[in-house]
Amino acid sequence: MKRLLLFDIDGTLVLGGPAKGAFHAALLETFGTAGPIDSHNFAGKTDPQIARELLSATGMAHEDIEAGFPRLWDRYLRHLGERLNRKPMNVLPGVGELLEALSGNADVALGLLTGNIVRGAELKLRSAGLFDHFRMGSYGSDSEIRNHLAPIALQRAAETWSVNFDPRDVWVVGDTPADIECGQAGGTRTLGVATGRYSAEVLAAVGADEVLHDLSDTAGTVAILTA
Repeated sequence: MKRLLLFDIDGTLVLGGPAKGAFHAALLETFGTAGPIDSHNFAGKTDPQIARELLSATGMAHEDIEAGFPRLWDRYLRHLGERLNRKPMNVLPGVGELLEALSGNADVALGLLTGNIVRGAELKLRSAGLFDHFRMGSYGSDSEIRNHLAPIALQRAAETWSVNFDPRDVWVVGDTPADIECGQAGGTRTLGVATGRYSAEVLAAVGADEVLHDLSDTAGTVAILTA
């Protein structure tokens, strides 16, 4: 293995789906409020971070938020699983072809780096038929702070493939400035993909090593990630 490629999920691999509705329902059941969820920006944040921001905005005490988190995640996953059966995630252009090409490359290891909690990530990717491409990942359930996730991913990759990847041989692929900053914090290279709410110009401005409008050019994207 020469390269470790770590993919964000929402806005990078898939789009749409019922996650926000599932999150809303779970917050109401657990805490009696979802806070200012309709206007809140979820992009690039971990699930625990989002929940804490929403609940803190209502004045809820830190201790009460922490006490409710285990019930929140159980309810969220139940709602998410039920709703994904009716409304699966939409795979973004070129993603399926890119993952097939990379999975067939013996020099490449594929993983996830996402703010989703681990089981939420699996449910979303299974609904889109993408989960089996990834043997490991780091998740919002590992740390609420996204910039902590790259070192966790490198450690898990070392355990999975028995390879100590140099961060310079690792790419973090994502659609938000937070993805780029997370990779930078971990010393990795970064590929910004403008398939979410942020433009290519914004992703370039925060220092992404490479920026693409989408992942539809399979050969070109493979060339960037494996050069």
